[in-house]
Amino acid sequence: MGVGDFFSRLGGRDEEERLSPPGPPTREEIEKSLDHVEELAAGAAVPSVVTARVDRVVRIVRETLPALQGGSDLGYNVMATATDYLPEAVGGYLRLPRRFADTRPVDRGRTSLMVLVDQLDLLAMTMDQVYDAIHRADATALVAHGRFLEEKFGHHGTGGGLDAAGVPAPRGPVIKSEGPAPAVGTQAPEGAAGAPPVESPDPAAGPAAPAPTPLQPPDPV
Repeated sequence: MGVGDFFSRLGGRDEEERLSPPGPPTREEIEKSLDHVEELAAGAAVPSVVTARVDRVVRIVRETLPALQGGSDLGYNVMATATDYLPEAVGGYLRLPRRFADTRPVDRGRTSLMVLVDQLDLLAMTMDQVYDAIHRADATALVAHGRFLEEKFGHHGTGGGLDAAGVPAPRGPVIKSEGPAPAVGTQAPEGAAGAPPVESPDPAAGPAAPAPTPLQPPDPV
């Protein structure tokens, strides 16, 4: 192989690499794009209604990034919002003179500021839906795992035994019964609690003295 063939093949590889489509943005590139949009929205020329909406979209995107999976439609929407849709919307507004953008109707009676606000609201609503969809999948997996455990071990939990207010219901004192209460009008058995003890005769004292004979009244004369 000659030197010319070598450089021609090398040039061909360079051409193929130049024509190959770029890969998806990395996490670092997405974060840099969000930082750039925040800096644009923090400028003195940007109304507060725009700054608040930009901050909302950026916050939702950052909360969604850790749960993204490569190659999904949801992940593409998040990356495109951070690197394309959001920067383009804010940049298009900032390229216009402020007085023109805020006072001149450009679309069905809406000014450029109103158009931007509507776009930011749409992006925020879409990112909210993406956030819910991603985490709902994890919640569904958690519920499915719980049902698997119930079927395997045959026990259905009560969510920790909490009442409607989320506080465990208090338990009253447990009173033990020492036996059935005696019926009304009956004499307590000997030795029972509350009955006076019965004294037994002392055998050393001898026989007990007889009871005295009651006196009889005299006979009438």
